[in-house]
Amino acid sequence: MSYRVAVVGATGAVGREILKTLAQRNFPVREVAALASGRSAGQEVSFGEDKVLKVQNLESFDFSGWDIGLFSPGASVSAIHAPRAAAQGCVVIDNTSQFRMEPDVPLVVPEVNPQDLAKFAKRNIIANPNCSTIQMVVALKPLHDRFRLKRVVVSTYQSVSGAGKEGMDELYHNTKISFVNEKARPQVFPKDIAFNVIPQIDVFMDDGATKEEWKMMVETAKILDPAVKVVATCVRVPVFVGHSEAVFAEFETPVSVKEARAALAKAPGVVVEDQRVPGGYITPIDCVGEDATFISRLRRDPTVENGLAFWCVSDNLRKGAALNAVQIAEALVARKLLRQAA
Repeated sequence: MSYRVAVVGATGAVGREILKTLAQRNFPVREVAALASGRSAGQEVSFGEDKVLKVQNLESFDFSGWDIGLFSPGASVSAIHAPRAAAQGCVVIDNTSQFRMEPDVPLVVPEVNPQDLAKFAKRNIIANPNCSTIQMVVALKPLHDRFRLKRVVVSTYQSVSGAGKEGMDELYHNTKISFVNEKARPQVFPKDIAFNVIPQIDVFMDDGATKEEWKMMVETAKILDPAVKVVATCVRVPVFVGHSEAVFAEFETPVSVKEARAALAKAPGVVVEDQRVPGGYITPIDCVGEDATFISRLRRDPTVENGLAFWCVSDNLRKGAALNAVQIAEALVARKLLRQAA
């Protein structure tokens, strides 16, 4: 069987990565539509090595007869068009924050909670989690299954591609002008991102946390276990692609580094690269274009009982967005949850 797939937000960084990922993983596509706003209609985007798609206007697109919609256009656009597509029979996999915490919309990472996919039928919408949450729960799932997770303290080091093409452009521009002693004027970020780190991603909330930090807390509870407590500090760093996280996890039962390493090494989507020598770990540059979540610097946390610390790195445009969405579509096919296609 093959499927008609609509990619919404096809001209953005994530949309382009979705098209690339669909082709690379040989998803059973019968037809692909590239959709974006009216101002992008008529542009061309690549699908695979030798196919070019002409971008169509999302506003006037009829989703009737389309099987899957992979959405990454921004939350406000998804709020309008994802329910419209879902009502026309297209199963929506939405990469924005719009539907993540709605109780009747499953929030899914296929390596962690694929069983939740069965809950999508009420709304015909499945939410893709936040990029920083995805890589963390992929790493924590095998440890939680084995040792029962109690609490997580995480600091993230998130690349500018998490803010889209505009964020990448701002890092490039501000870095370039710094060499000629010109003053940068931040527009995408609250402060100059060149040669700097910014301890704010998204808006501040009443308790002093940012919305990005709140997302990691509530999304982990919904995906992994509502009993797990999470506190996060999310930081934007001058890296183009690849999110990194320093994770400190506390468990209910005793855990050794050797046992943790063995559990992680067997886990789907995880690669352990942890050599205790200079350079024996993964950095953002190393993970670009890779599908895995990489674990390094695995060690005991001596400040709590049953504690572990580790370094976690993943390509935020792939596993943090496009790949996870495509894997959800693959899981729907494998579990025979889609309507019969041609």
